[in-house]
Amino acid sequence: MKLPLQPYKGARDFYPEDKRKQDYMFSVLKDTVTSFGYEEYNAPILEPLELYLAKSGEEIVNEQTYTFTDRGGRQVAIRPEMTPTVSRMVASKRQELAYPLRWFSIPNLWRYERPQRGRYREHWQLNVDLFGVNSNQAEIELITIASCIYKAFKATPDMFLIKINNRAMMDFIFNNYLNLSIEQTYSLAKLIDKRAKLDKVTFLDALDNLLTPKQKEAGVSEKLIDVLSVKSIDDIPKEIKLHESFTKVTESIKACNEAGINNIVFDINLMRGFDYYNGIVFEIFDTHPDNNRSMMGGGRYDGLVGLFGVEPIPTVGFGLGDATLSNFLELHNLVPNIKSETDLYLIPLGDSLNQTQKIANSLREKNINVALDLSDSNKKIGDKINIAAKKQIKYILVIGEQELKTKHFKLKDINSSEEYTGSLEKITEHILKNRSL
Repeated sequence: MKLPLQPYKGARDFYPEDKRKQDYMFSVLKDTVTSFGYEEYNAPILEPLELYLAKSGEEIVNEQTYTFTDRGGRQVAIRPEMTPTVSRMVASKRQELAYPLRWFSIPNLWRYERPQRGRYREHWQLNVDLFGVNSNQAEIELITIASCIYKAFKATPDMFLIKINNRAMMDFIFNNYLNLSIEQTYSLAKLIDKRAKLDKVTFLDALDNLLTPKQKEAGVSEKLIDVLSVKSIDDIPKEIKLHESFTKVTESIKACNEAGINNIVFDINLMRGFDYYNGIVFEIFDTHPDNNRSMMGGGRYDGLVGLFGVEPIPTVGFGLGDATLSNFLELHNLVPNIKSETDLYLIPLGDSLNQTQKIANSLREKNINVALDLSDSNKKIGDKINIAAKKQIKYILVIGEQELKTKHFKLKDINSSEEYTGSLEKITEHILKNRSL
């Protein structure tokens, strides 16, 4: 049987150059969130299936979650998201933790969905969560962090757009303004969440199927379409403006503007797909015409911790996937030249391998990352240099009998072809001094 060369569908191999890029992205993400006082956590990739049955949503559980029965007869899921897990962790030690609690993680997640650009079955996602803050200062902090992340990658405000809405306001619209049932509210929220992917006729047909004849006769459909068509928060009907959830949105937008975040807009069609959101929700969209899509999102989910049998904790969080971030950076030419972490490629000539090995070890003790050429001794020197070039190693050092005798070495920069001669001490100083250049 011929073994497959490709990874599992929807997953990715990370060759060294790919892993360097991923590590770069993760380092920027970590540096940014830790600058706000957030601490990193982690958890098992397997969880009991019931953890997701409670609030993740039917589509996630029934269509996208990898599940199996383990040898103990337990229903197990490979985590499709991190929010239920972090809520479980907080609930488990609720009385021991100091609030406000600021946590983050970058786990790998699995969802059984159709692979496409920016969306894989396995992906990594930055999760940032703030527990224990009732006021909208929590949402403002999370939106600020999200904005700062993109700025940390050298993105300018015109490259991305922050959209904001309030699920509590939408529930008020569904339940009070339109007088829909709980079942209709649930289905309509899912429909609106998919609205951007549906053509107008399909959306209206689905809406028509949700309403009763009496509701249709009362003009509920037209009333809803009018609300969903508002382009500005000022155009919201007066009855809705009186609800406290409307005030929270306007105050959050104002606070973000005062903090210098001016690329934030109200979007009444923004719902977020998970069932646990109960307050302000937000997403960041790429403005590039070739990638005009949502890249990250989050919001308030106050009730999730309480599902574990403890007192609820007010919580706001967001998630940012590595694939959408990578696409954003590439399209906007924001990916830097990420160099190999190997500083030096040592090439021994003749019978100098043992002595070169000692030199390599001494350089490593001085914080130089050294790869020793172990290719066939009959291979041409030019071919050995090409090995270093393919590995994107900046410096090469050829060591033969003459270099060992004189203790005088010639360091070559592969990128610039410049040469630097001197003792090993001088060469070490030169490499360390120019490492970041």
